[in-house]
Parts: sequence; structure tokens; C-alpha cells
Amino acid sequence: MKIKVCGMKYQKNIRELEALHPDYMGFLFYSGSKRYVTTELPEVDSPIDKIGVFVNQDVTEVLGRIRSHGLAGVQLHGEERPDYIEKLRTQLTGSDVKIIKAFPVGDAMDWQPIKSYEPFCDYFLFDTKGKDRGGNGVQFNWDLLSGYPLKTEYFLSGGIGPQDIDPLKEFCSSGKSELCHSIDVNSRFELFPGMKDIEKLKTFIQDFKAIRS
Repeated sequence: MKIKVCGMKYQKNIRELEALHPDYMGFLFYSGSKRYVTTELPEVDSPIDKIGVFVNQDVTEVLGRIRSHGLAGVQLHGEERPDYIEKLRTQLTGSDVKIIKAFPVGDAMDWQPIKSYEPFCDYFLFDTKGKDRGGNGVQFNWDLLSGYPLKTEYFLSGGIGPQDIDPLKEFCSSGKSELCHSIDVNSRFELFPGMKDIEKLKTFIQDFKAIRS
């Protein structure tokens, strides 16, 4: 199981995180976000994949960001429909860029509408439903993933923080994690939006790597 640190914004902070070797770094290209990236992204070590996060944005804009920032993947965090993702997938033919579709999770989960996305997505991402599109700092009930009926691997997101190593250890040893590709952390490790607490992340990443080894 991998780890993604999302909502990165500041170049010095990006460099500090790079030294901790997460698997993914996420960058918000949605202007409505407090973590909206307005500058060029630095190159990062090749084992670290840069993921761009978009919300209901035109396919042309997404493709432009992929090219200009060297993105390895895109995370679609809005109401993008399967036909939109099919169009994006067609435009990405021949590339290795991965498509992640995010879905908000409330008190219950209806898997049937999500099934129609499977032909076009490499991964799903499950995040807690909240007032903001991600970064709300609140967890959903992971038991909703028991008996996950789909075949697409997923990212587990939503309010995961420094105190969650023991719950993650329990999750990783359960059937709920069988198709969990990565966990995704963000706001619970922030000093302020876009600025991560590197010391907290260092401890957490070390502890998490010990779980998954």
C-alpha cells in the first residue's frame, strides 16, 4: 500500500517532503481551493509521482496541465461523468498518465453508479463528503468499504491524521484493505492550507512504512 500527500503548494515545503519519499504528491489546480497552485512545480525524484487534482475542468485545460507540469496522474474531484473521462482517456492514449476519480462518502455508499466508471479509470478515491472538495479533515466510516464489490483499486482519503497509525494498522490487516492501493493525507498534517508539518509527516510516513512492510 502506497502513500500520497496531497495539497502541496510551496516549493521549499515540496522539497522538504521529497526527502521523505512519499509515493505520490498531489497538487490542486482548482482555483476554488485554498491550496490552489499558481506557480510552476519543481521537478521531484522520479520515484515520486505528481498528481494533479481537478474539479469539473475542461479536458483541454487538464491536458495542458499534464504537459506543463509533467503530471503522472490526474485526480478528478468534481462531478465528472463517465463520458468526460472516456474523452480524457482517449486523449491520453499512448501515455502512462493514470486517471483517479474521487467520490464523496457520506453515511452510506451506493456502489452501482460508480461501477459505470470502471472502464475508464485506473483508480478510485474515496473521500469524506464535506463543505469543501477535499481537505475537510473529517473521516468517513471505513466499515463502508467492507465487501467492496468493484474491481478497481482505490485511494483511501478523508481526515487521516498523525493519530491514525493504529486504526490504519487494523484496516491494513482487514479484508477492507484488499484493493486499497494508497492512503491519501492532507489537512491533518498542515500548519496552514498548503503548508505541511514536515516533522509530523516524517514520523507518520516512517510508522506507516513499518505497517506496510
